[in-house]
Amino acid sequence: MVVSFSFEAEIWLWDARRLDSWTFVSLPEDVSQEIRERTDGPRRGFGAVRVQVTIGATAWKTSVFPDSGSKCYVLPVKRAVRKAESLGVGEIAAVTLDLLDA
Repeated sequence: MVVSFSFEAEIWLWDARRLDSWTFVSLPEDVSQEIRERTDGPRRGFGAVRVQVTIGATAWKTSVFPDSGSKCYVLPVKRAVRKAESLGVGEIAAVTLDLLDA
């Protein structure tokens, strides 16, 4: 059974890597909590959880990572996705996320 979540979130730039333009969206608190509950146990590096993501017409596989500051997971949104979907930093993305490690 595939566990899916849909939400909207703002695309933000990671301050520590401005030159590389790493961008992310933060998952909502309730979604993050459910992911923690469903993936309790040994995890991949940095606490990563494998996911399949769809934004607009673009789908890809990646991982979400726990953010120690917010207690939420963060999802990297690569340049190719932002370009394909005409999204920039500060804009809202409609995200569908399927857990692959549940």
